[in-house]
Amino acid sequence: MNSNNQTVIEHIEELRKRLYFVVVFFVIAIAGAFFLAEPLIHFLQSSDTAQSFSLNAFKITDSIKIYFQMIFYIALLLISPLILYQLWAFISPGLYEKERKVTLSYIPFAFILFIAGISFSYFLLFPYVLNFMIDLSARLGVQLTIGINEYFTFLFQITLPFGFIFQLPIILLFFARLGILNPQIMVKYRKYAYFGLFVLAAMITPPDLMSHLIVTVPMFVLYEFSVWIAKIGYRKYLKSEEMRLKEEQVAEQERLVEEALEQQRKQIEELNNK
Repeated sequence: MNSNNQTVIEHIEELRKRLYFVVVFFVIAIAGAFFLAEPLIHFLQSSDTAQSFSLNAFKITDSIKIYFQMIFYIALLLISPLILYQLWAFISPGLYEKERKVTLSYIPFAFILFIAGISFSYFLLFPYVLNFMIDLSARLGVQLTIGINEYFTFLFQITLPFGFIFQLPIILLFFARLGILNPQIMVKYRKYAYFGLFVLAAMITPPDLMSHLIVTVPMFVLYEFSVWIAKIGYRKYLKSEEMRLKEEQVAEQERLVEEALEQQRKQIEELNNK
């Protein structure tokens, strides 16, 4: 077996161990989420918007379906820092020591931004979208009967994507810090990014101007913040690369000096032996 194949197998084995570690803690988190799911469901049902209508179960399995979905999402949220750490630990051997320390510090911020994205969508966007749907049904003379399954499915569809959207600054900072992404590219193609965010906002909001602005403006701000923070990370990358090149040059000069001294020592020994 050649060394390349051995390296691939070792990587696969390491990935398997880390996935196994994540699964074990996910099962533990599932057990803990059993005690958190019901209070959280009651909390989500106690909002002013949810209190304005009654939730119905159209199938016997609707309640237990939502219950287990909530358990799954809570457990996933609880172990998300662990997942990020395992991902970092898997790729960290390919990073320099300083890069490993810096990128490890991103994990708490990624978790905080995920919570911030969910909070933004739940407290600001979700009530507005839901009230828009209710008002539209009333204007059309439609008797709206909301099922618990449809309510929580809609809630998950609105809130969870924003948790991932709010990861944009961390992701771009990570790539910029490793030198993979040049922030000037983000500046150059800003108008295309804005268009993509505009379309994304239109896909996840009702067709009215206010709800579209509620989503679009924060996403534009988030993109600009990502550009700014990526520039900081890229400057640090350039500085670290400059320091690394200087260290390599010094090490190479020291090696050449040592080789010259060693060669001189051998020549002196040869002269002494004659």
